Order: sequence, then structure tokens, then C-alpha cells
Amino acid sequence: MADTQQVDPKTERKVARLAKQISSFSKTHGGAEGQVAYLGERGARIVLVGDDGTWGDLVAPSHEIAEQAVKKSGITTHETFDGEFAAKVKTGRYEWSRMAGIQVGGPSNG
Repeated sequence: MADTQQVDPKTERKVARLAKQISSFSKTHGGAEGQVAYLGERGARIVLVGDDGTWGDLVAPSHEIAEQAVKKSGITTHETFDGEFAAKVKTGRYEWSRMAGIQVGGPSNG
């Protein structure tokens, strides 16, 4: 018997849109790697790290959609965000001031 799995057009569009955004990020930053993390009922977070150290993220409505989008984009994925993968992230003054502001109870004034 042939596989008669139904494909939801709305899901296909979401996957295609996310894959296009991932591919665009990758092209802009000389390549990219990613990791998909559960966000519970909200879906899944796709964390992207460009070859130049720039990072960003996208949110997908489900882990399945996130996984399909990452696969379709062709980037390398990691199970966890640690080790060599995490070390590729380059942070700037903005990120450090935000992290410091969060630690002391609010945004910094610097």
C-alpha cells in the first residue's frame, strides 16, 4: 500500500517560511548551525549561530515544525547548546549590559 499521509498546507507554509528565514540568516552570516529547544505549549525555539559568531533565534509553533524547517534549510543542528557550539557565539556590549541589568533587577542605564 502507498503511504497516504496528509500534508497540511498551513503547516507546509510555516515550515517553508521558517526554512527561508534560517537560510537567509545562514547566507548573511557565512553559514550557520542551530539547535531546537522545547518551549512547552508555546512551541519550539530555533537558536541560530552564524559562522561569524552572530546569533539569533526563531520561534516555531511546534517542535515538529521547527525540526522540519531546520532540516529543509540544510544547516547543521546540535542536540544541546553547549561546548564548541556555544563557544561560537560572540556577544557585544549590548548583550553584556542586558545580562548585567537582569542580574541587578532591571535594565542598566549605561
